[in-house]
Amino acid sequence: MRCEGLAAQGTEISLSGPKGLSRTLCARDEQRGCEALEKFKGFGLSELVVFHQLDVADPSGIAALADFVKTPRERSDSNGGCDVAVAAMAVWHGDGVVVAVIMVNNAGILGAMVDFDALKLPEIGSGGSGGQDNWNEVTTQSYESAKECLETNYYGAKRMIEAFLPLLQLSDSPTIVNVSSGMGRSVEGCRKPHRRERVDEVLNKFLKDFQANSIETGGWPTVLSAYTVSKAAMNAYARIAAKKYPNFRVNCVCPGFVKTDLNNKIGILSVEEGVLCPVRLALLPHDGPSGLFFIQNKESSFE
Repeated sequence: MRCEGLAAQGTEISLSGPKGLSRTLCARDEQRGCEALEKFKGFGLSELVVFHQLDVADPSGIAALADFVKTPRERSDSNGGCDVAVAAMAVWHGDGVVVAVIMVNNAGILGAMVDFDALKLPEIGSGGSGGQDNWNEVTTQSYESAKECLETNYYGAKRMIEAFLPLLQLSDSPTIVNVSSGMGRSVEGCRKPHRRERVDEVLNKFLKDFQANSIETGGWPTVLSAYTVSKAAMNAYARIAAKKYPNFRVNCVCPGFVKTDLNNKIGILSVEEGVLCPVRLALLPHDGPSGLFFIQNKESSFE
């Protein structure tokens, strides 16, 4: 999990929301989550933040978090609570009533071993996901890592959304932001989704072809294959959810090639620059857009 983005997004959303909020910060790795928690101290928020371990690939852990978040906890303030999970999970309770729910799905892994020391990046633009010409030369992908990538990047986000649906539906302002990638637009089977079962069918076919060493002949992306397919699936599911829940705001965003642990900090955008669009989408007004894809702060196409 990208703890730098987790702390930055959670902080920005918290600072932009109502005053007097408590926050729960979550991460898969407890030590790294606590390190992210320390970043809040610089904003004078440490007394309002607690840590809750979460692995989005663990359904029982997601269910436990949902139970934890949906109940307002006792606190000294009277304005309510803001719970931060994955990248950010904000739940504002006012007088015992759920007023607003914001979910930012930011958990992500590459699904491959990359020799970043050997990677020589060509000139790249800030809107994409980094130079790809020589990634295959320094990348090792296995079936196990591909399956783990799909479980985390796609199924983890899907489980989070489904687990929090009851809470989202109670909200006057339900918002879901999926941190995705422009690389996901290259997967044909996910470009025009009609139902979530179709997305599962595409992923099952991908894993079958991967196991048979038929990625290229099957027409799948050859560079960071599982990561790319997982983001395509996330984009597809977001559009399906946006249509199914018209009162929700469900959008995807590619923040650009950001310097995080995910890419060994070889990106070209700072974390502060990378969180700008996710935070803007998280704080959309009630009548804001839904079912869209953004590259940084610009609306783009899913295809």
